[in-house]
Amino acid sequence: MTEFLNAIRTAGALHGLNLVAAIRADRYDRAVTPAMRTAAFETVAPSTGARGGNNLTGSRSIVVIGNGGGDFWRAFGAFADRNPGWRDRANPLDDFTREIIEREVVPVVREAGARCLTVYPFMHGGPTLNFIELAKLAGLGGPSIIGVVLNPTYGPWIAFRAALIVDVDLDLPGDAVGFDPCPGCLPRSCLAACPATAVSYPAGWDIPKCLTHRVEVEADCAPRCHARVGCVIGPEHRYPDDELEYHQRRALAAMRPWYETHLRPRR
Repeated sequence: MTEFLNAIRTAGALHGLNLVAAIRADRYDRAVTPAMRTAAFETVAPSTGARGGNNLTGSRSIVVIGNGGGDFWRAFGAFADRNPGWRDRANPLDDFTREIIEREVVPVVREAGARCLTVYPFMHGGPTLNFIELAKLAGLGGPSIIGVVLNPTYGPWIAFRAALIVDVDLDLPGDAVGFDPCPGCLPRSCLAACPATAVSYPAGWDIPKCLTHRVEVEADCAPRCHARVGCVIGPEHRYPDDELEYHQRRALAAMRPWYETHLRPRR
């Protein structure tokens, strides 16, 4: 089924979705909690976050689709320029992701005679997949102490945009299976780069410390995550500055309510 996956790669790469791999669904299912297994989608309705049909029985494989580097952001910018008002949407990048997957990628799957159900990491209110675990199993990246998945080529400059649960047998993982770079990293420049000292080895990312610093000293990390920028893998693929700021701004908006509820000092 290499040709099948290559057709998906070609369709996605035209829009910056340049990370694609596939694994058998049962391998993923064994690694995650029951609520995140593919069986949860066999009766899922489209409104809950999945697309491509009311249900998909007999799911056999999962195709993971993501991006590495700034090509996806540049494709988004070109698309938004052609569609005035797109940037004013509540979630313009997520909406662009859905547009490309449904318009360009899903038809390729159907033309090959396969059925698929599309799952997005940004959807809520229904079953979902563990995209971090899925990406590791599919060989698109490995763990890191800065809290994001690392790719051998793109480093931390990757994101996972969609997964296709399909009814065909695919087992074509990427070359990052077992990739675990942090234990052998000598400079670990990410540690010194973090102004909140929220990254350490081997403990990793201290989420409360990071979140507290982000909310209380907002300007310090508003334009970028300094630890992520400090990673020695793939610095040439760093996201453009405007993309970094876009993601940081949205992350901060999500962090504030959690900080107010769980971390803000009470008098």
